Amino acid sequence: MVDYASYIRNRITELRIQKDVSEYRMNLDLGQNRNYIQGITSGKALPSMAQFLNICEYFGITPMQFFDQGALHSQRHSNALTSTEALESHDMQLMQRLFERLQQK
Repeated sequence: MVDYASYIRNRITELRIQKDVSEYRMNLDLGQNRNYIQGITSGKALPSMAQFLNICEYFGITPMQFFDQGALHSQRHSNALTSTEALESHDMQLMQRLFERLQQK
């Protein structure tokens, strides 16, 4: 059985550290009191659904990415994919060859 409360607590901490933002700064950015995030990460509270969606938006991820075990890296992958969307076919082929070459090392 998955302990979702612990997962949410730990995931917010992971994302906050990845974003290099303090609990205090995150509270301010979300318009919450100064102990809001600490209350979540300590296990005293859970965010409401509306606040959970605000937290996801704050981190620039979807709720699905929040619960994705591999999501720590998926944001970087998503950013890389977004960067390649405007590439022409020839440039995309060059990128593919570069990736294949890097994987051989």
